Amino acid sequence: MMKRTTLKTLTACALALCASGMLSPAAAQTKLKWAHVYETSEPYHKWSVWAADEIKKRSNGKFDIQVFPASTLGKESDINQGLQLGTVDIIISGASFAARSYPRMGVGYYPYTFRDAEHLQKYAKSDVFKELAEGYKQKTGVQATAMTYYGSRHTTSNKPFKTCDEMKGLKMRVPDVPAYMALPRACGANPTPIAFAEVYLALQNGTVDAQENPLPTIEAKKFYEVQKAIILTGHINDSLMTQVAPHVWTKLSDAEKKLFTEVMQEAAAGASNDIQKREGELVEEFKKKGIAVIEVDKNAFRERIVKAIDMSTMGYDKKDWDRIQAIK
Repeated sequence: MMKRTTLKTLTACALALCASGMLSPAAAQTKLKWAHVYETSEPYHKWSVWAADEIKKRSNGKFDIQVFPASTLGKESDINQGLQLGTVDIIISGASFAARSYPRMGVGYYPYTFRDAEHLQKYAKSDVFKELAEGYKQKTGVQATAMTYYGSRHTTSNKPFKTCDEMKGLKMRVPDVPAYMALPRACGANPTPIAFAEVYLALQNGTVDAQENPLPTIEAKKFYEVQKAIILTGHINDSLMTQVAPHVWTKLSDAEKKLFTEVMQEAAAGASNDIQKREGELVEEFKKKGIAVIEVDKNAFRERIVKAIDMSTMGYDKKDWDRIQAIK
């Protein structure tokens, strides 16, 4: 009699837990892969892990998200394709890669579009971004949920320069995206696309003379070890976009979509704050390491690029760019 009562009690408890969503076998099986190309020491990874844990907590364990850093699941182009192929479920990646599918999405990568980090973050909450994200989703099915400030992109080089003309003939690594090629093209350098994971070796063995990335990335990837100078060109205030694959997003309830969006935006804000803080510290730290840090006339670089490179050739809409300029 005691055993039967105990069994009934346990069964009733289990049913109650299932009803509350705490012990649903189906829920426990929702495993997702979150991929990126950044080091485990970087804020992008720390906050991706935080978001994965937070989504698990807030969904009562329904979503079990594993984060794969440092190109573990492929180069940046691979993980972007993986959203469509179903090999990854969530990524953080530059919107410049999304622009391959929906060119208007890349307008923020035209050099000197954003005045500073604050301008970029206001854009991320603007109607312009919402409109472009919706266009991207209609084209690909991929949902953009948040934007993270990646930093102001500066140039490192073994051949120091102060002006656009002094870049002539410089072999400069850039991502394989038109917007990143605008600076070297306008200044007569030779833009050389190389996968992110291979940049250190390419600099070390002289395949390229220079590269460009934000200061925290230059630190994390240790590019300063194989470069003599950092030139503060600040040509692109860069960002990463958190994206959820269509095969995942379409299966989420409205409440789950809201949960994913809220957590991912909180994580983006946290990482953005960390990057801004680190940017402010690094110039002096690099100088202490013996790296030459060179200031330039950014307006001169901007004028050269605007004259030389028409944004429409990259698939960007000048109207979108003008609307971004108008954000105060």
